[in-house]
Amino acid sequence: MFYLSPKLFSLASKLRSPGVLLAVGLTFCFLLSWLANVIGLASIVGAFAAGLILEDVHYRDFVDRGERPLEELVHPISAFLVPIFFVLMGMRTDLGAFTQKGVLGLAVALTVAAIAGKLVCSLGVVGTGIDRLSVGIGMMPRGEVGLIFANIGLALSIRGERIIDPATLSAIVVMITTMVAPPALKWSLTRSSAR
Repeated sequence: MFYLSPKLFSLASKLRSPGVLLAVGLTFCFLLSWLANVIGLASIVGAFAAGLILEDVHYRDFVDRGERPLEELVHPISAFLVPIFFVLMGMRTDLGAFTQKGVLGLAVALTVAAIAGKLVCSLGVVGTGIDRLSVGIGMMPRGEVGLIFANIGLALSIRGERIIDPATLSAIVVMITTMVAPPALKWSLTRSSAR
């Protein structure tokens, strides 16, 4: 697909109709999502792959003739759909589950493990003068993909048993939506710039 993408966008740039870049970009994303689903992966894996493949250079012909880049064209769509996604995930979160024994403890354990894992991963950043602590803290709020996979897990079952029950989903949502990152990142960047 990496080699097909530039040829596809180059061919599409021959069409002079407005909206061609957005249509081809979305079609490419939906195609890879469908292919991921066909081979048994989550659709988001295909969409993620499309995002990795699509570079500015692939649709340079469109931008050179005065059209806006693909990121700008997609922004109104994401501005509309992203809040709906988060509202739906919030609606699926059962706040009553936190009264069940162990759910709050699971949420705290998952949050601690997520924070520690991202801080440990930041040690792998190579280079001189890099603030690894800020990199680790900056990775903390990256959770929308986790919410998507948790939502997929909520729908899956093995031998009639759910893989993720609503109580576990609630704990996962709390872990992903931790509010620690913004103040911690502000503190870390302030500390880093003061040095």
